[in-house]
Amino acid sequence: MIIKIDFESEIPIYEQLKRQIIQGIAKGDLSKGEELPSVRQLAEDIGINLHTVNKSYNLLKDEGYLVVDRRKGTRVSDTMPEPNEKYIDNLKEEIGYISADAYCKGIRKEEFLSICEKYFDNFIANGEDESNGR
Repeated sequence: MIIKIDFESEIPIYEQLKRQIIQGIAKGDLSKGEELPSVRQLAEDIGINLHTVNKSYNLLKDEGYLVVDRRKGTRVSDTMPEPNEKYIDNLKEEIGYISADAYCKGIRKEEFLSICEKYFDNFIANGEDESNGR
């Protein structure tokens, strides 16, 4: 999996890394149980501070995407996290913002839904082999 960090983005680097790892899991670029590079190695590979990588890994661990073991390293969890009420609330908030932004910029409802469906279907197609851990 190739990590691309946009140093000019308003999105913090740790969040960009976190999002790309989740997308990598959803797309099948990262398999369940797959070992990830060490914090130090990934920081060196992409040219960022190791504390930034550590923050991303810890957030992903807290959310249930990664398992961190000091002896065995960091790996993708064998089961994906279940959505809880907090997650659903955050999802609604994000979709609300993205929908409002698209509406204000003149994106038609059909086009917006088509874009959403395309991305979601892409993840479904990649996850059908493993049933996404559920």
